Amino acid sequence: MSAELAISCSAVVKVYEADKGVVQALRGIDLAARPGTVTAVAGPSGSGKSTLLRLLAAIDSPTAGDVVIGGLQIAGASARVRRAIRRRHIGYVQQRPSDNLFADMPIGEQLRLVARHKGAARSEVDRLAEGLDIADRLGHDPRELSGGEQQRAALARAALGRPSVIIADEPTAELDLVTTRAVCSVLGSLARDRSVAIVVATHDVEVMGAADHVLFLRDGAVQSETFEGRELAVVDSTGRIQLPPEVLSWYPGRRVALEFDPETSTIVIKPT
Repeated sequence: MSAELAISCSAVVKVYEADKGVVQALRGIDLAARPGTVTAVAGPSGSGKSTLLRLLAAIDSPTAGDVVIGGLQIAGASARVRRAIRRRHIGYVQQRPSDNLFADMPIGEQLRLVARHKGAARSEVDRLAEGLDIADRLGHDPRELSGGEQQRAALARAALGRPSVIIADEPTAELDLVTTRAVCSVLGSLARDRSVAIVVATHDVEVMGAADHVLFLRDGAVQSETFEGRELAVVDSTGRIQLPPEVLSWYPGRRVALEFDPETSTIVIKPT
């Protein structure tokens, strides 16, 4: 893996055994994320976002393919090794703000407890709290904080110990528009200031718009990627490409004729 990458996924497949048979949740996912960037993983429910996040958080291991976090291979690693990787290299933020924090413990005490657990200096708590604008809330319990303040506290907790990656699962799902935009700004600032790669699963167009990179999943595969506002379809290692759902009606027989122009490297797809 390139030393510049915090996350590298190559041809990742995840298969589950279900009551109705085998479910292929991910089908050949490629993903690369550099320090200092925010990547949004988007797509409809059932597209594979949660499964991918579990792999990126080292909670689970892929059935096939490579997942490398902070230079360490997740594929084939034991549960004990994955726990060690999570502790050293990964911060995690859950969807509901209140799920990230102890209800009856002041925020500052919680952050200092996590700092000790991760071997971080107490001064790091103060720097993060100041940078995330919660320094004056450290003496308060979570229930005394707004949803946005709780999420900023959760991000501070996840960033302690300088992980390689912060994984956030729908962190703006329960927030209003103004607070969502504030959290998006915090995500970008945190990524740049801490040189950490942040990966966010989201349905929120505000989060997608603020991200450096958007990976759009459908049916367990990558339909498209967006960089700097430009959306590109993805051709995987087997040559597959996903057409947007809105054009599938153009091909009712699900069979097409392909016309190639080697001089312009152009392919034309025509219904049969």
